[in-house]
Amino acid sequence: MSQSVWAALGLIAGLTVSQAACAQPAPAGPVAANDYAQDARWLCRPGRADACSSDQSATVVQADGATSLEAFAADPKAAVDCFYVYPTVSTDPGGNSDMVIDPAERIVAEQQAARFGSVCRVFAPMYRQVTLAALRKVMMGGASPGDAALAYADVKDAWADYLARDNGGRGIVLVGHSQGSRVLLDLIAKEIDGKPVQKQIVSALILGMNTPVDPATNRYGSMPLCQTAGQTGCVISYVSFRAASPPPAASRFGKVEQPGLTAACVNPAALRAGKGPMEPATVQSYFNGKGIVGSVLAAPKPWSKGLVLTTPFASTPGLVSAQCVNNGSHSYLAISVNGVAADPRVDDIPGDILVLGQPLKDWGLHMIDVNLTMGDLVAVVGEQARAYGQP
Repeated sequence: MSQSVWAALGLIAGLTVSQAACAQPAPAGPVAANDYAQDARWLCRPGRADACSSDQSATVVQADGATSLEAFAADPKAAVDCFYVYPTVSTDPGGNSDMVIDPAERIVAEQQAARFGSVCRVFAPMYRQVTLAALRKVMMGGASPGDAALAYADVKDAWADYLARDNGGRGIVLVGHSQGSRVLLDLIAKEIDGKPVQKQIVSALILGMNTPVDPATNRYGSMPLCQTAGQTGCVISYVSFRAASPPPAASRFGKVEQPGLTAACVNPAALRAGKGPMEPATVQSYFNGKGIVGSVLAAPKPWSKGLVLTTPFASTPGLVSAQCVNNGSHSYLAISVNGVAADPRVDDIPGDILVLGQPLKDWGLHMIDVNLTMGDLVAVVGEQARAYGQP
């Protein structure tokens, strides 16, 4: 496969790679810790031009083909912070990435983190994550050369630096996807749950990862799943699959290894609409404005007949809806596409990974987990920030 194909697959690889890496021995000899007091160690920090200050403007494409421009503005005075850990995207050759910011890290932050800048100050550390090179070896049946403990240690160090140098007692939203979410689950368990800093957690967005919860209590550790848009100190988590193509038995997404526990599913669109977290709701997606890519090798399709977008993102009101489903073996966010053949707007969405023209059904729509509900996530974080700031 080409590097671009592997870069796309990296967004769906966090679970497989990090599980394989955890089983491998740590590299011989000590590895020097990163100094996160150096701003160069950060992918995103407030007040500078970086991936999280990128243009987030969108073209809104209605079902009848009408379009309008949706401008975007970050809020430098946002009352809370977002701490974002990105998924598996590194194209570096080793088992763990270096600390150089490459296009892959910039692009994923533009897609998954920058839009939160309207409701929070965004901090995103670089970390020596398990790489796409490690993924290649795992997918070919080999042992991963990656060290997941090193990746976690970096994020832990960045978290400590952020708290000491930047936080100042502010509320915090944790945001992660795939490998990044897995790291955040460990961070919550080891450094947050039951510690004084827990009272500062506005919410934790653990996206594209199986968050193990007790179905009797709906909690990860002591943190409950979010039930309303204004609830704070809670978790939003899901993995996404097409409603017409639920996770097959072999899928690792949507189920957990721990006996008696289930994978969390909270629908942020339902929270935004004032519904229960398991109820159906239309989602506010923000897709890559360059068009729909059915395969990472396919030419993009326009969002509407003859439409050429000039914005980085496209928003398609009413096209996609979602509902949390638990079918007894898997718990997931079921995505329905409400396309109408008679109207000029496109009738499907991107997200499937195709191999020889066939989708990898066990991965679902993991590649666009965050894009699917981005507008809803930002709106809910805004509500949580307001609730957190109230006396």
